[in-house]
Amino acid sequence: MVVLGWILAIICFIIAFLGLVYPIIPSAVFMFGGFLLYGWLASFDGMNWLFWIIQILFLILLFAADTLSNLVGVKKFGGSKAGMWGSTIGLLVGPFVIPVAGILLGPFLGAILAELIVSRTEFKQAIKVGIGSLVGFLTSVITKGILMIVMIIIFIIFVL
Repeated sequence: MVVLGWILAIICFIIAFLGLVYPIIPSAVFMFGGFLLYGWLASFDGMNWLFWIIQILFLILLFAADTLSNLVGVKKFGGSKAGMWGSTIGLLVGPFVIPVAGILLGPFLGAILAELIVSRTEFKQAIKVGIGSLVGFLTSVITKGILMIVMIIIFIIFVL
């Protein structure tokens, strides 16, 4: 059962990393799913209260990194709330409308369209906001990837 626990945990972790580029996949749920599956199939012995407190704090950091990166990226480049929402919607819709490239084009185009339509921003400024949303998204992916690697390392330290 230990081997099956490791296999399923690793599969969950891989799916969680796929969630970095396909935001429709809830990375945090799969990270915690990997921990729980391992515990149920192998053992919860190494996962004491300190482990869960640390992992919950990292979970909070994952959510904060996602939200703050987008907000800072759009705001720093002069965007409005409409640009932020447009970027978020584009991030969710983009991969389905334009496979592969949509993950980058979605937030970029979403922010531009929202700024042009809702905020009545000049085209040049809307492009700047689109770039800001793209920078925010890429920053978020890198930050969340690092946090998830740290979560896995902590998991390994506690269970081995």
